[in-house]
Amino acid sequence: MSKQPVIFCDLGNMEYQQAWDLQEQLLARNVRVKSQKWHGPEQSVPPIGRRPTEAADISTAAGDIPAIAGNAIREDDMLADTVHHLLFVEHPPVYTLGKSGKIEHVLISDEERLKNNMAFFRINRGGDITFHGPGQLVAYPIFDLEKFYTDIGKYLRNLEEVIIRTLSDYGIVAGRSPGETGVWLDPGQRGRERKICAIGIRSSRWITMHGLAFNVNTNLDYFNNIVPCGIPDKQVTSLARELSREVEMDEVKTVVKKYFSEVFDVELIEEQL
Repeated sequence: MSKQPVIFCDLGNMEYQQAWDLQEQLLARNVRVKSQKWHGPEQSVPPIGRRPTEAADISTAAGDIPAIAGNAIREDDMLADTVHHLLFVEHPPVYTLGKSGKIEHVLISDEERLKNNMAFFRINRGGDITFHGPGQLVAYPIFDLEKFYTDIGKYLRNLEEVIIRTLSDYGIVAGRSPGETGVWLDPGQRGRERKICAIGIRSSRWITMHGLAFNVNTNLDYFNNIVPCGIPDKQVTSLARELSREVEMDEVKTVVKKYFSEVFDVELIEEQL
């Protein structure tokens, strides 16, 4: 049996808002496909707001799909099938606060943050506050889980598994911390627990967006301005810190792609969006 195809695109360095817009478009396209299959092409689908800063919930509706970077998602694509995507990206310094996050976990003032060119977004994923920035590999899977399994917990564990296997290739034993999403080193050793990969997702009609943030060569000083993931008294680390050397990002991307393919049993097909 052939593997499910996943369109892979490395977005390089991209502003957070632009990457968020793109995710919203891809998710909305897939939700609309499902709406048409359920209700038929003549069923009208109410529009949603364009701006993701409004954190619109499209669990039951999808709207018109705008163009991005000069490329439109064609209307006749809507009559096809849902499409899996996997996006890799690095962001300029930005803090993002999830739907259940607490603003008091942001320890830096707006004035200081703006002075240092650090952005801030309230976003529509689960989880609390986290940081994205240079040297961090962010992966955004836009997957139709109905083609895999309708189990969000299993999906989160599989995202963790991708990074756990990646770290194993670098000689690092990683695992999970009970009750806490993400990938951890020494999770069972009090005082030594340190998070190397944060995970936060959103799902609408079993279509996913957002994803994971893997600290590769990340400047960890940025995490001093927040309570990472809302978890006090636990450390954050990076692959570079654990290896005492910087690692080529392209090399890491190759390994992470390998394990995405393996864990989810898919075939990655490189395309530009």
